[in-house]
Formats: sequence, C-alpha cells, structure tokens
Amino acid sequence: MKQLSFLTALLLTLVQPVQADVLVLVHGYMADARSWEASGVTATLASRGWQPAGVLTPTPNGIVSPVALSQAANKSYSVNLPAAAPLQVQATALARVLDVVRQQYPQERLVLAGHSAGGVVARMMLTGQNPYAVDTLVSIASPHLGTGRAAQGLDLVDFNPFFCPGPGIDFMKHALGGDEYDYLEHSRGALIDLLPEASGNILAWLNRQPYPDIHYYAIVHTLPYESGDDIVPAYSQDMNNVPTLRGRVKTLYIPASHSLNPQDGILLATLLAQQSRR
Repeated sequence: MKQLSFLTALLLTLVQPVQADVLVLVHGYMADARSWEASGVTATLASRGWQPAGVLTPTPNGIVSPVALSQAANKSYSVNLPAAAPLQVQATALARVLDVVRQQYPQERLVLAGHSAGGVVARMMLTGQNPYAVDTLVSIASPHLGTGRAAQGLDLVDFNPFFCPGPGIDFMKHALGGDEYDYLEHSRGALIDLLPEASGNILAWLNRQPYPDIHYYAIVHTLPYESGDDIVPAYSQDMNNVPTLRGRVKTLYIPASHSLNPQDGILLATLLAQQSRR
C-alpha cells in the first residue's frame, strides 16, 4: 500500500498544472511599449524565464485585440497607452487591456510593473475592488508624490514674455521647440496630474484612496550625490510615502538615472522569483 500511495502521489504531482504568471509592463510619460525593449529590460527578463508574449494596444474606441496565448510558465506583455493623456484616461485604457488579459488567463498570477508615470497609472487602476485580481504591483522610478519637472514643462508651455505678446510667441515655441514642445503642449493634462501633491489636486486624492491587499514593491532610482534621479525625487518614488500604503510596500534602491535599464529587469525578475517561492 505504501508503494501504491507513493505512485499515486507522484502521478498527481505530474498532472498538476504548472503555475503560470503573467507580467504586464506599463510605460511612462513620453514613451510607449517599445521602451521596455529598447532599454534592455525585455531581453533581461527573457533571460530569466519571462518570455515576451506581445504588445497590447487599446484603440480609441476601447477595443483591444485578443491576447495571443503563450504556453510559457512566465510570460510578459507590454502595453501601449496614450501617454500624453490625463492619468485617469490612461488608467481606463489599462483596465481594458487587463480585462482582455484576464479573459485569456483567468487563473494565472497577474503582476503589473510600471515605469515612471506608468507606475502611478497602474496604481490608479487598482483603486477600488481590484476586479482583475492583480497580485503584485511594482513601480519603477514613479512619481507617486509628483515631480517638479511637470511644473517646469507647464511653465515652458505657458511662458509668455512681455516682449512677444499674442500668437507670435506660440509660433516661436513651435518653431524653436519642435516635436518636444508640441508633445509638452499636447500632454498638458498629464503634466497637471503629475504636479507635486498639493491640496485639491489629483495626486492628493489618489494617495488617500483605499488599495487592495496585494504585494507592493517600489524600485527607487538614485544618482550619486542626489536624492533621487534626474526627474523624480527619491521620496516621491517610494510608494511607502503614499498615506494609505505606508508600511505595506517593500522599497528597493538601485543607482540609476530615471530611464529604464537592464538592472531594472534583473531586480524585477529576482523579486518576483523570490515571491513565487513563498
């Protein structure tokens, strides 16, 4: 009987479904899904078992193409969001993507990783009841308490010197600033949403919303002799400074500028592997 019990247990182990995880990568401001590949993060994740499975893009009417099914134990998808739009618009688009992902992978552990503003967008999508059963949120160099760089961008758009009043200054800005100025002007809503937290603004509201009981990680980028990176202060990147998440977030620091880099992929794969073994 002991031998039969052993064989039965062995067979049951063999037929058990392999735990599969889905990682959804959310880009930041002035970026798109290609930022994960261009930075080397996608390749780094792939070398550690996270197979790239495709790019998901919600259309203006809200339709997202069906997810191409992957049989890999761990797979990653990157999304294309309207990065110049207000954060709530981006969060709604992300929710549509996750709805499609969940339809294709109803049982798998779902992990969100957002870089820069993408981390704030992912957190905004999580407010409420967590309808897509997200298991883990990882933010990378995200301005959870805002960034003064957003104010600088707005100043450039709104600047109107006394020596050039009227429409002439707009022509000069477009002529001299080129595509970057055009993007700043087009993304005014996103810049306003990323202003440092202050009474009455969207981050002050968002940072006091309830959040589901899931795993939270904040990867903080810091430069030598700086408190943070070249875009976002370290205290703003630390999700523990969000009042309703205080004490619930594991914070990890790496020496890096604001941009994504392969080290982010190493750290992301490592912490997710450690978590899956718990």
